[in-house]
Amino acid sequence: MSPTSDASNIDIEAIDALLRKAVDAGTVPSLVAIAADRRGVIYEGAAGSRVPGAREPVSADTVYRMQSMTKIVTTVAALQLVEQGALDLDAPVETYRPEFAEVQVLDGFDGDTPRLRPPASRVTVRHLVTHTSGLVYSFFNADIDRWEKATGTPSVVSGKEIIFTAPLATDPGTRFEYGISTDWLGRVIEAVSGVTLDVAFERGLTGPLGMHDTRFAPTDEQRLGLSALHAKADSGEWVEVDDPFSTSPEFWGGGHGLYSTPRDFLRFQRMLLDDGTFEGTPVLKPATVEAAFSNQIGDLEIPPSILTADPRLSLDFILGPGFKWGYGLMLNTTDFPGMRRAGSGAWAGLMNTYYWIDRTAGITAAIYSQFLPFADPEMLAINVEFEKALYAGL
Repeated sequence: MSPTSDASNIDIEAIDALLRKAVDAGTVPSLVAIAADRRGVIYEGAAGSRVPGAREPVSADTVYRMQSMTKIVTTVAALQLVEQGALDLDAPVETYRPEFAEVQVLDGFDGDTPRLRPPASRVTVRHLVTHTSGLVYSFFNADIDRWEKATGTPSVVSGKEIIFTAPLATDPGTRFEYGISTDWLGRVIEAVSGVTLDVAFERGLTGPLGMHDTRFAPTDEQRLGLSALHAKADSGEWVEVDDPFSTSPEFWGGGHGLYSTPRDFLRFQRMLLDDGTFEGTPVLKPATVEAAFSNQIGDLEIPPSILTADPRLSLDFILGPGFKWGYGLMLNTTDFPGMRRAGSGAWAGLMNTYYWIDRTAGITAAIYSQFLPFADPEMLAINVEFEKALYAGL
């Protein structure tokens, strides 16, 4: 695809070669990279096949499991309700979901029996939005992993509604810890809006933005264009593996459930880049976007290392110090030399998809593969190389 914006200083051939080299070396199974400024697309490239051993190439129209890139969409849907005066970020979650009042804190174990207690304060919607609720992922928290095993409760990958009985790992507001907060936020959106989360997205976001390939339940046609999920065999070759997440969940996962394409999701990124408007269509107010890109966790920090409790799904995610969280976005507090500027918002998906939005430099980009485990160091290095090559041409 030819860029729709002036990208004359970007070395497109060099970035193309970077993608091909990584795939040809077997470092990753496939790659799609895409970028835009405020005027339109400035880069789009791909390398590798959609399915191992097949000829069909990946492209910006390949369907990907977005996993945690879903979180920013859910967050924006909640912020729309805040703008409408229908949702109060500082209200207790139980105001909208009375069953949340039953959620307690895991306070240790008596032998193999979990010990629970009431939280020191009530969890608010703001805590959900900022991952300071105390709700966590069991694959990043050994205590909740142990609770699941002790109680026979499946993890979030099961798609079972029983995951909403999981306790808090800490008292609300005391720590940033990543987890199922955004799945609960999706439940709040459904209660406030009176419609299921897929309908809320279509009415407020994917419909107005023309994101016709973004949905929780792919059509039969979209499934034919879905990237295989890969893992490395003992031989070192990439092979197709089953999706560990349920493909027929009992709830729409606001934290992980979307399927989309790089080209489709770029429309959402461009909306945030352009202060809440995409090609004349307003989605959020500029002041709301500014708040999303501002520190919303105060003196708390995102841990420099998010350690895995399940290496099949994720490796240790090493971030380093100095990161904050806005609304749905991780924020770097200093410039990355030759890369994104301070205050950029970013996040990723479990199956090795990554994006960022740099409002200072006026650029947003993403890079996609589709394999486990997450936080693969070689994939992260490719992401850095792609980012540096892009900024070198700005």
